[in-house]
Amino acid sequence: MTAQVNAKPRGRQFFNNPGPTNIPDRILRAMDRPVMDFLAPEFLEIHRACHAGVKRVLKTDQELFIHASTGHGAWEAAVANLFSPGDLVLVIETGYFSLGWQEMGESLGLKVETLKADWRTGIDVAKITERLVKDKAHEIKGVFAVHNETATGLFLPLQDVRRAMDEAKHPALLLSDTISSLGSMEYKMDAWGIDVTVGGSQKGLMMPTGLALTGVSKKAMEASRKSKLPKYYFNWELMKARMPQKFIGTVPVHMFFGLQESIKILEEETLDAVFARHARLAEATRECVRAWGADGKGPTLFGQNKERLSNSVTTIQMPEGHTSDAMRKAALERFNLSLGGGLGPLMGKVFRIGHLGDLNEPMLLGCLATTELAMKTVGVPFAPGGVDAAIKSLAN
Repeated sequence: MTAQVNAKPRGRQFFNNPGPTNIPDRILRAMDRPVMDFLAPEFLEIHRACHAGVKRVLKTDQELFIHASTGHGAWEAAVANLFSPGDLVLVIETGYFSLGWQEMGESLGLKVETLKADWRTGIDVAKITERLVKDKAHEIKGVFAVHNETATGLFLPLQDVRRAMDEAKHPALLLSDTISSLGSMEYKMDAWGIDVTVGGSQKGLMMPTGLALTGVSKKAMEASRKSKLPKYYFNWELMKARMPQKFIGTVPVHMFFGLQESIKILEEETLDAVFARHARLAEATRECVRAWGADGKGPTLFGQNKERLSNSVTTIQMPEGHTSDAMRKAALERFNLSLGGGLGPLMGKVFRIGHLGDLNEPMLLGCLATTELAMKTVGVPFAPGGVDAAIKSLAN
């Protein structure tokens, strides 16, 4: 008897979306416990440990706020706490999520100017200096950046952005989205001069979606006291006054149980080793994709700037005449592999392999081999040898 092709796939799903990511069993077990009073001494100790741990991951000694929301909540908190209606801000275009910064700023009453850039190569940092130098009156109050653009698979060197701002002698605040790089790629909030960092729990921290993290510099805290935009739940000053939890409303204690375990896992491996692992898995993925497109007919890397390729997600351009939708559908429904799709104007034109969070070599190789299987099933052309190229990269 022939097995039904449309039968539900067996076994555990290979999850290679670039977020949310795989949740380790240790974190699931840490959250699988009875509820606790968020004013209880035991929980307050967990709460303090989480704040201290997140600061170590961000590499900051400055203020930290945690909200029960997605990373978009941290975006909104940053805008609402720092600016007033009509303020001018500059968005560095990197891809789909940088345009999200733009839309949010506009919807909250800011004037938003976007510094355009090619999504495949990223911004020329000299253009940032050039634009800020022209702003003699210092009308620009903030520069919005996405450290790692999940849609394109490219990162933005924030230390260079800070250098550009300093060269222009411009006092604007520097705001950074590190949602898809936190806990996966090196990030130094204080050393890089970041005024506000926004992050989320569901990617490199290996948690369920639902906690938003915001690191805030002293300069940004001072600026927040002049803000005229309305806020309540996201009000930093109000949160600071709600000690000892520094939280408005009921604290989601189970998320903090998980966050405490997440920090333990990262620090047991050490952050340097975590970053090295991500770099190793990312390069293996890229070597696989380069092999697929070696004959000029298969999928290729979307990003064309070798110096900025992300270590947490790889975006892959489909061959001409082929859509990623059918391949991703086969991967999920027939082979139980979840891959990321294209976002915004890249829908159907690319697919994305997330290699961040709780991931190792066997998991990645399983993903790459099954991607080949899905491409072969739906007739997407690719040159052979992709998985072998990944193995060779990992064996070095």
